[in-house]
Amino acid sequence: MVSGVYEWMRRATGCVVWAVVTRMALAVASFAVPTAVLVPALQPAVAFAQDDVAADEAPAEEGESMLVFYYKALGLRYVIVFLLLSFALVALLVMCFLQIRRAVLIPPALKAGFEAHLEAKQYQEAYELAKADDSALGRVLAAGMGNLQAGYPAAVEAMQEAEADEAMKLDHKVSYVSLIGALAPMFGLLGTVDGMVSAFMVIAKSATSPKPSELAIGISQALITTLIGLWLAIPAIACFALFRNWLQKLNAEVDEEAMRLMARFQSMPTKASRGSTAAPATGREAGPPLGRDVGPSTGREERTHGS
Repeated sequence: MVSGVYEWMRRATGCVVWAVVTRMALAVASFAVPTAVLVPALQPAVAFAQDDVAADEAPAEEGESMLVFYYKALGLRYVIVFLLLSFALVALLVMCFLQIRRAVLIPPALKAGFEAHLEAKQYQEAYELAKADDSALGRVLAAGMGNLQAGYPAAVEAMQEAEADEAMKLDHKVSYVSLIGALAPMFGLLGTVDGMVSAFMVIAKSATSPKPSELAIGISQALITTLIGLWLAIPAIACFALFRNWLQKLNAEVDEEAMRLMARFQSMPTKASRGSTAAPATGREAGPPLGRDVGPSTGREERTHGS
């Protein structure tokens, strides 16, 4: 009895296990068949996509340089304009850096030689030295020495006028740097407007939706011209502020040094005071007033005796 029940249970369990195994095999088979069919079908699509990506990357690797892109985006007109502004800015910066220096405006050799001539009371040599020197301090000292005969105040006034002339000359040179700093972004703005107008003209003339490459021509011109204009304007404005500060400081030093060298003539009398002090002495020595007083009295005495 027990053995019969055991045998029945074994057979039932075996049937259940076999049924489960059979169903699992069918499920695996049903999944494997579509996969085997889809994988060969997807392989050509993946291959085509990889070919397209490689074709897109090939022109990018062989693309034009940034300089060529800028040239094409700017166009010949703006290339010429920005090149002229660039060359002019570089030339002005070099000239200002060479001229706005203490050693150029106030030469140490001129200071030492002029002071040595004044110590030796060689005033004519000091004047010739200052007149021959092509510097701001030399021209200021020559103007002062040339007007010393009219007195120290007249010499100081002449030196102040010479200082103003020298400061104006240097200020004019520096102002050209500021001019380029103002013109460069204006040309950039002009290129921006020009490029946007050309891009909108493409849209207006196209019957269908224009390609992005057609619109990119005008938009790239608008952006690149603004970029180049800012590249020129930013260093120009910064250098202009720097030069103005240097110029004000050096002009003050020229004035201080000129006044220090000419201070020994401060007690020198003016030409009018020398003339007023010399006139009475000259009259007493020559005696024209006495002769004029004596003439009429002598005549009256002769007429009295005669009568």
